[in-house]
Amino acid sequence: MSDFWSRRRAAVEAETRAEEAAQEELRRAETEAALDEKTDEELLEAAGLPLPEEITGGEMARRFLEAQLPKRLKTRALRALWRSNPVLACLDGLNDYDDDFTSAAAQPLLDTTYRVGKGLQAHLDHIAKAAEPAELPEAEPGADQDAAAVLAEAGTTPAWPS
Repeated sequence: MSDFWSRRRAAVEAETRAEEAAQEELRRAETEAALDEKTDEELLEAAGLPLPEEITGGEMARRFLEAQLPKRLKTRALRALWRSNPVLACLDGLNDYDDDFTSAAAQPLLDTTYRVGKGLQAHLDHIAKAAEPAELPEAEPGADQDAAAVLAEAGTTPAWPS
């Protein structure tokens, strides 16, 4: 019985959190809409900040990010910060997402004997070779002896029962 009530309490808490998140998103959207009505210069003047392109250090960028500004201004500020410091703009090649691994041009050509719908070519060749009749050496024109007589002359007996 406690299991039912535990699940019920958890469901009510989840609903409450979802409602709070929806209200917060609505407030954020209203704030963005109010900020979009003003020009960039008005917003920067109200926040006491210079143009984003004039950022020279990390502290000024932090002020931009903490201020209540639209995303477009924060993005411009981050771009200016990355341009101002070569260490931040350094691509060292250690990023996993640097290469496009879905592009066929980026992949080396792979040679395989696999054939779609058929399998591996080496396996197919093996089966084809096994299916061919074994080629026997041509018998000489005067040789009418059977195998048992040839073995008897050589002094050996056949391995199969006669």
